[in-house]
Amino acid sequence: MAQQDGPEPDPDLLEHRTTTQEKGRFCMARCTCGWHGPARRARSQARTDAENHATG
Repeated sequence: MAQQDGPEPDPDLLEHRTTTQEKGRFCMARCTCGWHGPARRARSQARTDAENHATG
């Protein structure tokens, strides 16, 4: 029997899951890892910030 170092890490915990959150006229990207982007007036820019964080 092969020796194991422990349980395999949950792949969901390794992924960055991003969302956007609106506060008044501003929108901000947030991630499950604790990261957050700057407040943006354009929702599209906040979504781009989130995408860049998750892939970069």
